[in-house]
Formats: sequence, structure tokens, C-alpha cells
Amino acid sequence: MDERPVDAGALIHELEGHLLIEATRGEGRAEAGRFTRQFGWLTDSQRAEVEERFAEEYVSLARLSWRRTVQRGAELRGEYEEAYRVLRRRLVAGWVFGMVCLTAVAVLAVSCV
Repeated sequence: MDERPVDAGALIHELEGHLLIEATRGEGRAEAGRFTRQFGWLTDSQRAEVEERFAEEYVSLARLSWRRTVQRGAELRGEYEEAYRVLRRRLVAGWVFGMVCLTAVAVLAVSCV
């Protein structure tokens, strides 16, 4: 047996991924059934083939959508991290400027006394 420790987080993410794919496959099959009902002239084998292809395309489109969502999430994360860095730099610069001003006022106050 493998002696490496089990990463529970990775295992949970993998399980969630499998469940999501299976749920999407079920949705695809259901949508395929609804789609083919309108074609009463299809034979049973033709209907099964159309449903299978429809369900495959449904899952394929869902995966493409998920990839785009992940990509956009990464883009947004980068944008927000950059905005955070800029704001943090401004805050630090303002704090340093304020401390310099306080120190200058303190030095002037002491020298005037």
C-alpha cells in the first residue's frame, strides 16, 4: 500500500469533480430526451444515436464553459490583486508621509521651545 499521506482537500475536490460531471451527464441525457421527443419520425436506434451525441455535446459545452469561468476567475484575481497592491502602496506611502509630517511638527515644536 502507498505510504504517502492522503490529502483530504485534493480528494474532496476530485470527488466533487466526478459528481459534477455525472450530474452534467444526467442533465445532458435528460435534455437529449426532451430534444428528440419533437422528432416523432426517428426510429429507436436513430433516437438513441441523436440522444447520445446530444448528451456528449452538452457535456463538452459545459466543460468549455467551466474552463472559461476558471480562466476569467484567474484574470479577475490578477486584476484584484494588482488593485490591492496599488492601494497598499498608497496606504503605506500616506502613512510614511503622515509620520514624516508628525516628526517635522514635533521637531519644530521642540526647537521653538
